[in-house]
Amino acid sequence: MSPAPTPAPPVRPVSVVGIGADGWAGLSDAARAVLRDAEVLIGGARQLDLLPAECAGTRVSWPSPLRPAVPRLLAEHRQRRIAVLASGDPMFYGIGRALAEELGTEEPGTARPGMEQPGTEGPGAGGLRVVPHPSSVSYACARLGWPLEDTEVVTLVGRPAARLAAALHDGRRLLVLSADAGTPATVAALLASHGFGPSRMRVLEQLGGEREGQVEGIAESWEHPPGDRLNLIAVECRAAADGLRLGTVPGLPDEAYEHDGQLTKRHVRAATLGALAPAPGELLWDVGGGSGSIAVEWMRAHPSCRAVSVERDPVRAERIARNAERLGVPGLEVVTGPAPEALAGLPTPDAVFIGGGSTAPGLLDACWDALRPGGRLVANTVTLESEALLGERHRAHGGELVRLAVAHAVPVGGFTGWRQAMPVTQWSVRKPSPLSGSGDLS
Repeated sequence: MSPAPTPAPPVRPVSVVGIGADGWAGLSDAARAVLRDAEVLIGGARQLDLLPAECAGTRVSWPSPLRPAVPRLLAEHRQRRIAVLASGDPMFYGIGRALAEELGTEEPGTARPGMEQPGTEGPGAGGLRVVPHPSSVSYACARLGWPLEDTEVVTLVGRPAARLAAALHDGRRLLVLSADAGTPATVAALLASHGFGPSRMRVLEQLGGEREGQVEGIAESWEHPPGDRLNLIAVECRAAADGLRLGTVPGLPDEAYEHDGQLTKRHVRAATLGALAPAPGELLWDVGGGSGSIAVEWMRAHPSCRAVSVERDPVRAERIARNAERLGVPGLEVVTGPAPEALAGLPTPDAVFIGGGSTAPGLLDACWDALRPGGRLVANTVTLESEALLGERHRAHGGELVRLAVAHAVPVGGFTGWRQAMPVTQWSVRKPSPLSGSGDLS
């Protein structure tokens, strides 16, 4: 079967208007003008109910799931003036992102919403026009007296609560966007289970509206029943005295991971992540995942970093998923199967780490071929056989070949001596782009 044709975009600009819990009364004149003029009003049922009768356009509630319905609904009403309602700022975890992906935005210099004559298309026709409103985060920071630039925001709307774990640091202030009335209890339980039970929580409900209110308490003793579904949670992180400290840089304590011995140890892990050099939005292949520590810390480097961990052992693969959830990166994709066969069909990586199985026939070649130009490959080994292979690849492709040796002080009778861990040979290289012609990392 041939793919379904792409729905035609609207012929008029689509306006997206932010609206808060204060409803119509809190809107600007420009926003009101757009909503009065719209022939079709699309939004959630709660948002549509905030509009007065003078907004006479046809009202259409978003179906569930929402994202797949966006192009269809826009195409269905493409000949009419469409206004989409969003909670607060449409471009802050709102529907504005999906609309911008479908339509693009109006060109600079086009008329602002509410400034053009109703019924005219204007030079930005066919694009997206955004009329923002203060977000719940702006309201929350105003109520709490928290500087917005110093406050981290984590959304749990349509996302697993486990991702909050990556943001937990003693003394940090967090604003958590709730999925529903049950989210505060979920957050309290997660804080307590991750060693942040003493954290103070405040649940801010109906921010900006007539029914605005808040409740507060301590995470480990949270007993408040579910309140209003429209809420945001302010967390002042306080670590328990006996909690395991997890920093923001690579090299988490080995105790942070569940493992069976197949773990890239802390100091080698830090050096490995340094060579891989994660950057926002990049994708890592972690081949021979073991406990998943490299992929986990790659993803913890930035919320937009992505990773696929490939592990042939099903028991270890399940363990990788548990480690990822526990350490706040539940989006880590785990592929169970032997490499290189299991690499087929995976998206092109920006970086590849080979932590095991370098001697598998075709593995090094498959990883090198799959890597995008300019991407990085890092391979670690402790065996002479794999070391010989890495030496050959170093001669062929350049890069850097190093030996990492770590010793730990241990008791020797009544004294202290060094116990040497197995040395790790590491090859790191950047795949040349068509213009560079070199694989050297220097």
